[in-house]
Amino acid sequence: MLTASNLAKAHGPRTLFSGVTLQLAPGRRVALVGGNGVGKTTLVEILMGDQVADSGEVHRPKDLRIGYLPQELPGVSDGTVLEEVLAGAGPVRELADELHRLEAAMADGPDEATLAAYGEAQSRFEQLGGYALEAEAHRVMAGLGFAPEDGDRGVRELSGGWRMRVSLARLLLSDPDVLILDEPTNHLDLDSIAWLGEHLQKWSGALLFVSHDRDFIDDVANRVVELIGGTATEYVGGFAEFVVAREERLAQLEAAARQQDRQIAHVERFVERFRYKATKARQVQSRIKTLEKLERIAVPDRRQLVARFGFPEPQRSSRVIAELESVDVGYDDTPVLRDVNLVIERGRRLALIGPNGGGKTTLVRLLLGDLEPTAGTITRGSNVDTAVFVQDQTEAMDPARTAYQEFATAVPDPGSRNLRTFLGSFGFPGEAADRLVGDLSGGERTRLALGKLMVNPVNLLVLDEPTNHLDLPSCDVLEDALTAYPGTMLLVTHDRHLVRSVADGLIEVRDGRVRFHEGVDEDVLAPRGTGTTTRRPEPKRTSGQKARPAAVPSPAGKSSGAGQHEARKQLAKVERQWEKAEARVAELAAQLGDPDIYDDHQRVRQLADEHDEAKESAARWLTEWERVSARLE
Repeated sequence: MLTASNLAKAHGPRTLFSGVTLQLAPGRRVALVGGNGVGKTTLVEILMGDQVADSGEVHRPKDLRIGYLPQELPGVSDGTVLEEVLAGAGPVRELADELHRLEAAMADGPDEATLAAYGEAQSRFEQLGGYALEAEAHRVMAGLGFAPEDGDRGVRELSGGWRMRVSLARLLLSDPDVLILDEPTNHLDLDSIAWLGEHLQKWSGALLFVSHDRDFIDDVANRVVELIGGTATEYVGGFAEFVVAREERLAQLEAAARQQDRQIAHVERFVERFRYKATKARQVQSRIKTLEKLERIAVPDRRQLVARFGFPEPQRSSRVIAELESVDVGYDDTPVLRDVNLVIERGRRLALIGPNGGGKTTLVRLLLGDLEPTAGTITRGSNVDTAVFVQDQTEAMDPARTAYQEFATAVPDPGSRNLRTFLGSFGFPGEAADRLVGDLSGGERTRLALGKLMVNPVNLLVLDEPTNHLDLPSCDVLEDALTAYPGTMLLVTHDRHLVRSVADGLIEVRDGRVRFHEGVDEDVLAPRGTGTTTRRPEPKRTSGQKARPAAVPSPAGKSSGAGQHEARKQLAKVERQWEKAEARVAELAAQLGDPDIYDDHQRVRQLADEHDEAKESAARWLTEWERVSARLE
């Protein structure tokens, strides 16, 4: 178990956070959320031991194994994909090497000591699941989108995104006690995200991950820690529970702050009124000391949670933006997409989905005119003004410019528009606009690049993974803007929440084919079980034939399945109640640990009684959890 107590960290005069307490225990899957620049990565590095906190402490057992996937690409290996993934197996891999060495020694004539060493090593290797290691490596690689033949490819041949997948596969195979992932979904497609979510749901160790993907957080996390306003607040449940609990907490804090303000105003009026009356001097001094000692209730600024921006009105384009008829397209006589028939009309908001490497980028380049078809015809509309966002736009920025200076390069003639006001809506208000680009985080640079893209009126917006490196508040900002955007939109993203919020149709690019789906069909957006078959052909169907399940369960099997489903729902419900009861016990214990309350004996007795009741409640929920677990098993 990894525990952190009262951590504080400052950069110069700016305090990133203080009083942060966190516990990573087996089975605890914690999502760390918060705005760009609030200190999420710094906190992770302190937990890892790569940075030292200004105060507080981190306890790590000596034998604790921590696995970490950073956002930045690690060093490139010279080996093959399979060799790099297997290298993560650690002790099992070392035992495999030892077995090979002993086998070579026995080939020259085995002696008794070598045979004994080989038998002991083989037994240990079998206990650790060594003979299934390569099969497990292939399973993990397939889940992350690798084809079987990719195992023999050199890691240096791969793009940055696929190298990150190799690092993730290696990390998962190593099975550490504590797994820490920084934006693990950034380089994955929808199929691989679905597989990873299912894999992490079963993770038996401790998990801490930073993510902006609401669906992924909901699928994986059983706790959410929000870092905001220099403090960390822990919520029990997934993202949906976090949003509800956060709003309740904000409302409670705001009400308490208003009540405190009224009390302070009342005391200040008393002091001002009786300051110079000798008969009231003692009471006045007592109240002044009370005000000096009073700890003000801090309410997180809601502006940190939500911001707004909009688009200028673009010119009207033709009704049809692009029409493709029986189009084939590829590179160097190698076809990528075949027989594409597609019409994109003005005002549509279409999301391109499908596995990485399936042809989404090729289709976008074809639509934009960067590629021409090798067969078939493509007709592009008139009066189409296009703006394209790609990830490497952030790398083209001048680190020596301020955010405002960089933003102004996109608007040679601002006219009557106040660029600082517009830039402020992208999260750079006031002095933040004068920060150097080189000092901005990856998410802040992405926001600045999006601002440069959106400040000018266009009627066709093409966005390639715009939410990568964005924090949750910035994702909300982007979602609001795209909802209000009046033009045509093509969105390439793995963020299922964003697709549901802004898209009115799906273009599925898979296995060299392009299929259009009206509306957002959940079965298409997040197909179950595709994580391990991202590149295998789908079964052919005759026209009009509907997909059928592989097997139809018997009535008895259906009843049993329904009973298990209900039991799992009940188990999840009981587990949430148990965790809430545990949180209440911890909260009351913290209050009882405050020495200042022991002047109020009635309050101490009340807290002690509540603490006992909370412990009894937690014990009851634990008993119920064990009962439901046994029934489910």
